[in-house]
Amino acid sequence: MRPAFSTELVTEGSAFAELATDWERLYARCGTATPFQSHAWLHSWWLSYGREGRLRLLLVREGGDLVAAAPLMLRRRPLPVLIPLGGSISDHSDVLIDDERADRATAALADGLSAAARTALIDFREVRPGSAVEQVYDRWGGPRLRMQDSLCLELPALPMDELLSRLPSGRAQRVRAKLRRLQALGVERNVVRPDEVDAALRRLLELHRLQWQERKVTPEHLRSRFCEHLVRSVGPMVRSGSAMVTEFRIDDDVVAVDLTLLSRRLAGAYLYGAHPRLRERKADVAVMLLDACTRHMRADGPATLSLLRGDEPYKHHWRPRAVPNHRLLLARRPTAPLMSAVAWDVVARRRGKEVLRRLAARAGDGGPAPAPAADADRHRAHNHDSGRSHGSTPSECRSQSPRADGGQPIAAGCGADAVDAADATGRLAEEKRNDR
Repeated sequence: MRPAFSTELVTEGSAFAELATDWERLYARCGTATPFQSHAWLHSWWLSYGREGRLRLLLVREGGDLVAAAPLMLRRRPLPVLIPLGGSISDHSDVLIDDERADRATAALADGLSAAARTALIDFREVRPGSAVEQVYDRWGGPRLRMQDSLCLELPALPMDELLSRLPSGRAQRVRAKLRRLQALGVERNVVRPDEVDAALRRLLELHRLQWQERKVTPEHLRSRFCEHLVRSVGPMVRSGSAMVTEFRIDDDVVAVDLTLLSRRLAGAYLYGAHPRLRERKADVAVMLLDACTRHMRADGPATLSLLRGDEPYKHHWRPRAVPNHRLLLARRPTAPLMSAVAWDVVARRRGKEVLRRLAARAGDGGPAPAPAADADRHRAHNHDSGRSHGSTPSECRSQSPRADGGQPIAAGCGADAVDAADATGRLAEEKRNDR
């Protein structure tokens, strides 16, 4: 007779630290997990960004075996919501589910999440297609809603020659010329040993600061808490094979450092720092980093090389596949109005961004300049305070939108995101009908 499944809600950071061994065993048995679900990454993030009394780790065990886990924290404002650990410095959020016991473990995890949520909404941002939490979404017994979130660009994990064969001949020739230029400059790459990782990461962040000086940079990357998180988490990840740090040198001087995160499913180009003199010497940094990454891909390694979040033009030079992350909202019947509030807030953000784009286009044509709010919106889009969701909160704007159920209006936010109002509320209404 198989042991019964049991659930436990962990709220103490010390207990989270003690879960490391069990967590990593489960991580290894969850084929869809990304590096952002490793214990080293999440526990380090909690130490840098967590707030006392907010931790909510839901664990499912079969006997003594950990078979599912949902790493969450409670945020009380502007709405009570359970959000994944990792915040906005993590490109993907998910739960962990043992592949071999997925059916029963998923059912137990869904039931446990429903009980743990109580009066809060559950809000999973940046969910990659095929993630384990989608199994929970499919089994959810209450109101639920799926919306599009950030866009990721992905390449097959192939050697550089094969990636070049996918490009038009003219572009492929230009890339080969850039590779020859790097060779002529004497650029040498070196995978950093585990005992040298901490120093290499500090060099990475200093080079990152230099490359972005006098330009707009993600403010969080310059903060001490981010440095502490990166140094604390990446060392163990390198030792376990979940991360790789590469240094690039010219004449024994470190001119660039790159951090790539690894899992069974994908390799993710996470962050790099490059000295400005590389560009001054006509070195193409993007080509240099991608070439180094492809040289470390093994035949039995990840099938996908992800450029992670962001739709920057230079990424499209490689003909990547666009893979949108999704936002999954899960509610109990009494908290369904919170879901309507979030859906309308997202709509308002998207409309606000469209207005700002039109104002910017008018300014470019000689019309009036866009309002100063445009800069504030860009700042909020890069806000990496992981205790809050991306962008502004509903209290930051005064526009009003009707609730999906026809009740009193709710405050809507401003800024940017992507979901159609009729589509979002229509899907929510359909979910409610299906639940009856």
